Amino acid sequence: MARPKFALVTGCGQGGIGEALVMEYKRLSFHAIATVLPHESSHHLSQAGITCLPLDVTVEESVSELKFKVQEITGGYLHILVNCAGIAYTMTAIDTDVSSVQRMFDVNVFGPMRMVHHFHDMLIEGSGTIVNIGSIGGTIPFVYGSSYNASKAALQHWSNTLRVEMAPFSRTLIEDFQKVGSYYSALAKQFEQHVLRKPRNATDRLELAENVVKESLKNRPSDWFWYGSFSTLTRFLDTFAWRTIWDSILWRMFDLKKLQRAHAARIREERT
Repeated sequence: MARPKFALVTGCGQGGIGEALVMEYKRLSFHAIATVLPHESSHHLSQAGITCLPLDVTVEESVSELKFKVQEITGGYLHILVNCAGIAYTMTAIDTDVSSVQRMFDVNVFGPMRMVHHFHDMLIEGSGTIVNIGSIGGTIPFVYGSSYNASKAALQHWSNTLRVEMAPFSRTLIEDFQKVGSYYSALAKQFEQHVLRKPRNATDRLELAENVVKESLKNRPSDWFWYGSFSTLTRFLDTFAWRTIWDSILWRMFDLKKLQRAHAARIREERT
């Protein structure tokens, strides 16, 4: 008799990608285990028959306690680990609050590191797959996202090295790519709109979950799985175009010419 399949997904708060992913694994007959922050409601998950456990990926003891509970559920092995817990920080590079960035890195980068450190033996035992959720921000210099971009670039490079180091154990790792201060006062309205935006062409989270899960369950899944709006274009340009092609694209997208003109006007005014 085949033993049951277990999938563990972090960051499954209501309405997010993590929720969609764990629901998809549940639909495919996995014993799906979801984590939410200790203060978050898990009713939307338990109602669907999903095992819910509290987790704060920034706290070592929380990750350790999670492993103990998961071991009790699975018998010591794991087939899928999806590191989906993450937070964003939107701010211009020169106005960055470093403490906020440290908090973000603790979730986006050190969180997956803690999870893999604690769960690697269970994944090896279960011939498992690790899925880390990346972003096109880890590849292109997306304006107002310098710190978030850096966190995803760090995760992606760490994941790529982890993939190589885990190869002797025949484990699979998939990296998925899909987030004013005074000098920027001329773009204050645009910045506010950017923070509050809902991208017009954003990939539907359920569609994303279906495709990421499908890829993770292949016998030989892609090491680098690109999916979502503009991911194909981003991959093509980053591979074949000159490195600074994003400068002209993002200058137009974020109207940085307006900022340049405002700065020039300020200098002229100071000199008169």
